[in-house]
Amino acid sequence: MFLDRGFEQTTLDAIAEAIGMTKRTIYARYEDKAALFKAAVMRAVERFTVPLETLEAADTGDLETTLLTVARIRVARIMTPNGTRLQRILSAQAYRFPELFNAAFEQGTGPAIRFLSDLFARHSASGEIDVTEPERAAPAFLSLVVGGPTRIIVSGNVLKPEELEARIRFAVRLFLNGVRRR
Repeated sequence: MFLDRGFEQTTLDAIAEAIGMTKRTIYARYEDKAALFKAAVMRAVERFTVPLETLEAADTGDLETTLLTVARIRVARIMTPNGTRLQRILSAQAYRFPELFNAAFEQGTGPAIRFLSDLFARHSASGEIDVTEPERAAPAFLSLVVGGPTRIIVSGNVLKPEELEARIRFAVRLFLNGVRRR
């Protein structure tokens, strides 16, 4: 309900009715609507998160191919109806629940950042790229490669598959051109 209606338009009465419980039962578990909202959003983030194993399975050994695959996986998650609604509600409620926004970012993006940090460190150690701060490079990569399409998708605009692919390829190449050894 929160994803469909938003925080303000979702009432505890409607939630209680939908799940066949009383408001009293809900209040026995959650202090208030805000606490229920936080728990519901974190559960949605947990379902949305790309598992580390999925990212590790995307590692082909070729850095560009791996980065393209990771970007496609992340953007595909955002393009699902629940992924889009989750991004929208997190953005819309960030002012009210900044700690939730931060926790959702850490939980939802944490596995990707850890995977990419390790990937960049390994490829830097092999001499293929020059990344002295892989922990900073990972979120920068996600911001550049995934953030752009995400903003377009979440704002309600449609990207044709070929345009989305062109954007992802361009951003990955741009990132790699910035970190390749010279």
